[in-house]
Amino acid sequence: MHEMRLSKLLAQRGVASRREAEDLIAAGRVSVDGEVVRQIVPVNPQTADVRVDGKPLPPEPPKMYYLMYKPRGYITGRNDPKGRKSVLDLVEELAFRVEPVGRLDFDTEGALLLTNDGDLANALTHPSRKVPKRYRAKVYRTPDAADLRAIATGIYLDDGRTAPAKVRVVEATDKTNAWVEITVTEGRNRLIRRMFEKLGHPVSKLRRESFGTISIRGLERGQVRELTRNELKRLQDVASGVKPERAGQKKGKGFARAKPKKRRLGNKRTHGKKPGSGR
Repeated sequence: MHEMRLSKLLAQRGVASRREAEDLIAAGRVSVDGEVVRQIVPVNPQTADVRVDGKPLPPEPPKMYYLMYKPRGYITGRNDPKGRKSVLDLVEELAFRVEPVGRLDFDTEGALLLTNDGDLANALTHPSRKVPKRYRAKVYRTPDAADLRAIATGIYLDDGRTAPAKVRVVEATDKTNAWVEITVTEGRNRLIRRMFEKLGHPVSKLRRESFGTISIRGLERGQVRELTRNELKRLQDVASGVKPERAGQKKGKGFARAKPKKRRLGNKRTHGKKPGSGR
């Protein structure tokens, strides 16, 4: 096996996220072959004796892939100075540590992928992949044709011009509000809220309907399920640069229609299995 960065190895073994691993290393809590290191160094996972607080690393866990319907009022990080609830509290009973793929705002709900496959997560969130994320937003006042055209071509925000996005008005709920569907390929902080705010249509509710080709259809708030093999294959294809509409397809065939079971995690401890292997 080739060498890898020490922080990546710690994350791969489920010790910490890559960012948290960097903090562990900087704090002098990690040793390699008996020597404390305070910088991220390359290591050979097969031969290096890596320890955290004097304890050897656990074996590499199996790769796990989940979809959560994130409820509103949860952060997607592990630690919050304000003491707010984390989506990771909802999956603390999983047999293996997972991390969110990208982020969803505290006030935003919807599709959130969770995995311990760092390489796939990084590929899916890399700007060059332009992975589509589809949202439903409730906005003040119905956007007109000029507003929709501006979003479709790109508008200027404080951190630069937005990439072209697909947008349409789904429903005008009353005289002062409307539901709008918008698909973006960027991951900027509070992007959709800022776009509509710029155009004079502040967002009161925001839900991510899908990430890549994976939809929350059939899930309720707070529910978590494993991805099917077909869903995982589609994500891997998208991460490798395949267009979403062609991801997961075999020659001359379309998507398989899998019907995954959904569950709400309770007090009973759940043990991870490979995607599509059953419960």
